[in-house]
Amino acid sequence: MDSSSSSNNSDRGVKFALRALRARNYRLFFLGQGISLIGTTMQRTAMQYLVYHLTNSAFLLGFIGFVSMVPSSFITPLAGVWLDRWNKHRVIVITQALALIQALIMGLLALGGVITAQNAAWVLIALGIFLGLINAFDMPARQAFVVEMVERREDLGNAIALNSTMFNGSQLIGPMAAGLGIYVVGRGGGTTGEGWCFIINAVSYVAVIIALLMMRLRPRPAQPTRRRVREELMEGARYAFGFMPTRALLINSAWTSLVGMSSMTLLPVFAITIFKGDSRALGYLSSAGAVGALIAASYLAGRRSVLGLTRVLVVGAALFGLTLVAFAYTQALPLALVFLTIGGVGRMAQMASTNTILQTLVDDDKRGRLMAFYAWSFMGMAPWGMLIAGCLGHVLGAPMAVWLSGIGCFLAAGVFGLGLPRMHRQIHPVYRAKGILGDIGDLTGHEQVPNPSEPEGE
Repeated sequence: MDSSSSSNNSDRGVKFALRALRARNYRLFFLGQGISLIGTTMQRTAMQYLVYHLTNSAFLLGFIGFVSMVPSSFITPLAGVWLDRWNKHRVIVITQALALIQALIMGLLALGGVITAQNAAWVLIALGIFLGLINAFDMPARQAFVVEMVERREDLGNAIALNSTMFNGSQLIGPMAAGLGIYVVGRGGGTTGEGWCFIINAVSYVAVIIALLMMRLRPRPAQPTRRRVREELMEGARYAFGFMPTRALLINSAWTSLVGMSSMTLLPVFAITIFKGDSRALGYLSSAGAVGALIAASYLAGRRSVLGLTRVLVVGAALFGLTLVAFAYTQALPLALVFLTIGGVGRMAQMASTNTILQTLVDDDKRGRLMAFYAWSFMGMAPWGMLIAGCLGHVLGAPMAVWLSGIGCFLAAGVFGLGLPRMHRQIHPVYRAKGILGDIGDLTGHEQVPNPSEPEGE
């Protein structure tokens, strides 16, 4: 009897953790995107290895990462305005098809021996800019489209956590597959191993495009008369940054991306120069963070409510900063993998919590714009961080660059944590109006007495 009861509880737990998959459209997206993301992470790892292998330059690692993402810094906020007007499903189909073409071109050039040490920088810069333009629309479109695929609004947080699980599962498999593939296929020299990673990525996009085309979507309601793009952009900016909780979440995400995640562009330096390894070492390092992120995403998928996520966010951000500090001067590869794994737990806790809180706060008619600003907070800031990391790695060395990144992330977590009481007071009435709090007193489950001397919003 006890065994049966335990089994039933386990089944209910698994079903609850996967509850967003009850929606057919989201299930299709999850399967198709899961396959595609493995190819994407293979391409990213192969690209990093190719750059450092051919040029031996930490600066070019950062610079090529910069140009491949810098379009997001300028276009993504505008893309949010257009996404609130356009059919997000159609936008994603188009961006995925264009990404397929970009990966195919890279694969053919690498297999044909066109990419060499002499021209690698220029060829990869041009293709990186092309991909950056695609991602400037694709990322906010996918973030905003989640709510249209999930049939029950209460399953939104679970869908976001499952997205994180899917993404980090690919981060675990893709880099290791790329590292092993480059080592095995490319032993004869040249760029053949990297080329096949790019081709595999191109083929993987077919899965997500088929999944998108198989979806059955409800007709979109008639859109109200729209104003000029500039007016709607400014309205979205006032909405995103005029409310203290959303402003703090976006700034914290942007800072962590600028000083923390961007330092990961220097992993090839650690793999090849510091740990004296090859493409396999890079694959291990790139995948280590994904192991920790999967642990965090599994925990978040099993949570029943958004309540308490602000504290999870602070702990995660602080943990990520501390592990970067520990990783920076580690001389042993196994210990480095441990630190990166723990850091993955912290970073995913921060990212998924930020996403979920924003999604539950936003009004539907401004969702595209707010999620565009969220995408901008990490995609738009990441290229500048990569450029800074590349320059610091070149001048001070990769370990010092990563150490400074960790200190910056840890201090930012402390500043964000100091603002939690005020944030809770301002989120409280929003969640109460949306029925999220129910009979719970405040965001942490304790009775909250508002401070009458402090306004509810700004």
